[in-house]
Amino acid sequence: MEITTQDTTAPALSTTQQRLRRFRTPVLIAGMAVVLVAARALDGLTSLNAVTGLLIGPALAVAAVFAYKWLARKVEGRENVSEVTRTDRWKNLRRGATIGGLAFTATMLIIGMFGGWEHVGGGSIGGLLITLGIMTSVAVNEEILFRGIIFRILEERAGTVVALVVSSILFGLTHLFNPGATVWGTLAIAIEGGTMVAAAYVLTRSLWLPIGIHFGWNFVQAGFFGTTTSGTEQTDSVFHFQLSGPSLLTGGGFGPEASLVALLICAIPTAIMIRSAARRGEFRRGTLRPARKHA
Repeated sequence: MEITTQDTTAPALSTTQQRLRRFRTPVLIAGMAVVLVAARALDGLTSLNAVTGLLIGPALAVAAVFAYKWLARKVEGRENVSEVTRTDRWKNLRRGATIGGLAFTATMLIIGMFGGWEHVGGGSIGGLLITLGIMTSVAVNEEILFRGIIFRILEERAGTVVALVVSSILFGLTHLFNPGATVWGTLAIAIEGGTMVAAAYVLTRSLWLPIGIHFGWNFVQAGFFGTTTSGTEQTDSVFHFQLSGPSLLTGGGFGPEASLVALLICAIPTAIMIRSAARRGEFRRGTLRPARKHA
């Protein structure tokens, strides 16, 4: 397996940028955290009706991308923010949404096959559209923060393998205090929502495929099936699936994301993407692990 190192070539930085770059990790995280909190605060407006949902959600997502580009240029001196360029943007978004949506659909079908569906109620198309707007904003903001900043900088310093493990654990831990959360559920979502989408980033070196996967999974889960999402009950969806049975099958109070079924389903595309990325030589050592010198 070929292992490459991060290209750190960048234009000359001003004195202010040099100071910012010295603390770039906390500055970038703080900057995007502000954007994320603001987006979450405005998410309440998206739930007013389908029109506001379809307008505000995508608008917040676009604003987050522009904010990230601006921070990357000001703090890191990167004129070309390659992970959010237009190259293959829509193709990777569609591909990711398909992967995420099919993965959750397969999870629900298997849960149903083993008797996990207790009751199926109706919802509304308007609810589906509201959820579409909300999940667009959530997917973009969270992927920028966790993959665009945390994973990317960890990888530069410690290499791809360490970044995969650490960023996945951090993503899982952010859900530990959600309603119905368990240690098992935290581990499961660390792999499903952490390792799988991080592998998508490593494979493409772009945020568009991870954003698509994140959106597809959340949208189908919350907007179509209406199941509990990371411990939060859903009200805006086409259907409302109530699950019952062992927690390993249904995920218990945390929702299907904490089920063994979801974990095994997500392990398949994760393994495929990691293997493909390794074959392409996309695994990197990081600056803390310099390449070996050959005699």
